[in-house]
Amino acid sequence: MRIKGFISAIYLILLAAILSCSVKKYIPEDEFLYTGATLDVQTEADIKDLKDLEEELEGLLRPEPNSKILGMYVGLWAHYKATKDKPGFINRFLNKKLGEEPVYFSQVTPSRTEDLILNRLENRGFFYSRANSEVSRKNKFAEVAYTASISEPYTLSQVEVERDSMEIDREIIALMKETTLDSGSRFDLNTLKFERNRIDSALKAKGYYNFNSDYLIFEADTNISDSARSFKLYLRMKQNVPKNGIIPYKIDSILVFPNYSIDENGEKIDTVYLDGKNFIQGNDTFKPELLNEYILIQKDQRYDPTLSRLSSNRLSSIGNYKFVNLRYEELFTSDSLGHLKASFYLSPLTKRSVRAELLGVSKSNNFAGPALNLVYRNRNLFNGGETFNLTGRIGYEFQIAGGEGRKGLESLELGLSANLIFPRVIFFVPIKDKFSYSVPKTKMGIGVEYLSRGGLYNLNSVSANYGYFWNANKYAYHEINPISVSLVNLSKTSPEFDKILDDNPFLKRSFEQNFIAGLNYTFNYNKLNDRYRTHGYFLGASLDFAGNALNLIDKMGDKEDGKILGLEYAQYGKLDLDLRYHYNIDQNQTIATRIFAGFGLPFGNSESLPYIKQYFSGGPNSVRAFRIRSIGPGTYRPEDFDVNSYFDQTGDIRIEGNIEYRFPIVSFLKGALFADAGNIWLINENEALPGGKFTSDWWNEMAVGTGVGLRVDIQFFVIRLDLATPVRIPYLPEGERWGNTFDIGSKTWRKENLIFNFAIGYPF
Repeated sequence: MRIKGFISAIYLILLAAILSCSVKKYIPEDEFLYTGATLDVQTEADIKDLKDLEEELEGLLRPEPNSKILGMYVGLWAHYKATKDKPGFINRFLNKKLGEEPVYFSQVTPSRTEDLILNRLENRGFFYSRANSEVSRKNKFAEVAYTASISEPYTLSQVEVERDSMEIDREIIALMKETTLDSGSRFDLNTLKFERNRIDSALKAKGYYNFNSDYLIFEADTNISDSARSFKLYLRMKQNVPKNGIIPYKIDSILVFPNYSIDENGEKIDTVYLDGKNFIQGNDTFKPELLNEYILIQKDQRYDPTLSRLSSNRLSSIGNYKFVNLRYEELFTSDSLGHLKASFYLSPLTKRSVRAELLGVSKSNNFAGPALNLVYRNRNLFNGGETFNLTGRIGYEFQIAGGEGRKGLESLELGLSANLIFPRVIFFVPIKDKFSYSVPKTKMGIGVEYLSRGGLYNLNSVSANYGYFWNANKYAYHEINPISVSLVNLSKTSPEFDKILDDNPFLKRSFEQNFIAGLNYTFNYNKLNDRYRTHGYFLGASLDFAGNALNLIDKMGDKEDGKILGLEYAQYGKLDLDLRYHYNIDQNQTIATRIFAGFGLPFGNSESLPYIKQYFSGGPNSVRAFRIRSIGPGTYRPEDFDVNSYFDQTGDIRIEGNIEYRFPIVSFLKGALFADAGNIWLINENEALPGGKFTSDWWNEMAVGTGVGLRVDIQFFVIRLDLATPVRIPYLPEGERWGNTFDIGSKTWRKENLIFNFAIGYPF
């Protein structure tokens, strides 16, 4: 093993030498290849943030030299090879993917870099510092060594604001009581810029519509002491600042056009005056008394950019408008006050629409197939921004990657659902909402569904819900459904399915409790969507409780048979946590991680969660090296890996972790390397599923897999193909769970260990 490692090292050294020599011969006679620069920082005094300062100065060393891979100029070599006569297809391809233009020393100006270093040091308070450089040339290569001698910094002694009789001067003096400029702090240009912007934002919030941070100037006086390096700071207004920039503005009138850009007869346009606002529209497109609730700015109020922005956000959140534009117009100015007219121009979306969707559906349970959705939508149903949706659905699905014994598992789904969304809070008593970012919406829904699953059973269900959802800000989303009811009726079961239920009493009970009534809550905090953000986060949490209110009614009626109106109801509580972290190396490369934990607790008259609420593991959005529902619970392994295990392998607890490296290949084709781990468990012991109960040794029962993937990423649409193999199998005896022979040449090994997953969208 040591000999092989030694030989590999020799090969790398020889390859580096070959590439280095082959690069050197391409360098023109009158040029030197620039290999980079070093920076030596020397200080006269202790600097608390010296490391950050050094990193900042090193960022000024320009230009960047050609990159190296294992000490070799691979990109530069590819460029040179492609520029020769008749380079050939391979060289052109390598240049396109890896090539780099050469960086010669003639492109480097050390004196310019010295000036940049000195300028940055002065901006950070280190006046009278020194910088110099030394160039080293050898064998067609050149580098620069910079030295920065940093002087003792200047520190702030006090800040004074020039006083005047104007209102804006009194406002600035008051704002400077909260200044970030502390006595003894080092001179820092960025801090001064931040302070100017802080004052600018605060003044705009007080009505100074035309104020600009450039109107303020800080002047530093360093001639206040002969012994200490300190300075005094003066804040004043610049000369010749326009009058309209230093007086506050108030809103004289507010105009709202709820039907802007729609052709209307001008003679029929009416104006409704309500709460200081003029609502101008022809037909009664949107009731003024309802639209008024979304507008936070008021007549005779001083201009406030925050209230203006929030008013636009709230109007946009209604969902009825394509464009929401707020425009201010200056009317006139007096000696001490300016006057504005605010106009809201609201361009509505088409009120009615019918849409047909033919879909190729890929679900997380490995079911795929065609589906047809017919959707009728009416926006602004009652002229108050209400949205009515009526959806009909027909779908046929079959299970892919099902494995032995699972072929032919299919389903037919028919559904009809309707929901009505009010862009405000609808409650039994009037509620004045205080949500500034967006107004909560009320959603009422009802639906019926018929499902025929592979000749095993038919499932008829009716559901209804009533709840609210809203965005607290651009990242946080809340949804709460205080009323959520489902009625499930299992019918036309086959003898095969009846036997499955008889063999597993827990499973049978989960199908018998066909009435689910409770409440649920969902919270999402999402900072993943910005590709320019290096660190992206997502936190998802959901709570689901059922049966408590029904149980209370039971007890109040002096009966505790677990039934309401003759229907047995389920009692349980569920908590799901979904944590995701994305490290964006650049705009095209990401390391994505995820941890999911779900916990369900049946109680009262329930021994297990209802079947439709149970967890499963494996499949394209889970542990991809295992087929759908083929993991767990715990160390359980079905005697016959067939359709029976499809129903048995569910649980009350689910824990999973994933990591995936995503990288570009060509154009819209992306690649991925990933590893997944997870399993499910039962809360209560089930004799039909030995080894399925959750214990303190749960971590030793995790399934682990790894694999590679391809993604066809076309903007907002992603087709995902993953190929994975298990490396840890939890149902094997202890001591045999880790390992995989990786005998890819064996047809039997490939059949049992290579799992193909097809899905739409990224897994996390």
